[in-house]
Amino acid sequence: MDFRPYRDSDRDACLSCCAPPLQTALAEFLKAPGTYFVMEHDDRIVGCGGFSLDSPSSATLRWGTIHPDFRRMGLGRFLLMYRMKELGRTGHIATVLADPPPEFAGFYAKQGFHPSGQGLVKKLSVCP
Repeated sequence: MDFRPYRDSDRDACLSCCAPPLQTALAEFLKAPGTYFVMEHDDRIVGCGGFSLDSPSSATLRWGTIHPDFRRMGLGRFLLMYRMKELGRTGHIATVLADPPPEFAGFYAKQGFHPSGQGLVKKLSVCP
């Protein structure tokens, strides 16, 4: 798997990763996605996701999704870990927020996210 920054030419491939009821919202988001990545395998986009920096110490995960042909293979976790690693590179993010659809809340709970008033949250900490 390779990751690279999102390009406008990736739009349709990213939309194909998303469930049809959510494609309109994702298309709107992709007009100005900020920090967003695509995950490729054999020159095919199999997933995408990004984040936004909300404050000097917090970030929110944005539109992480895996193409239906590649789900249940561990790629969602791989995409999440890549984004968390990229957030860690900033050197100042302490808290990461996720606001997934209810059917994906269990996935985030397994990755260490906990309910909060704003969605699901995880501390991004590195041992000194």
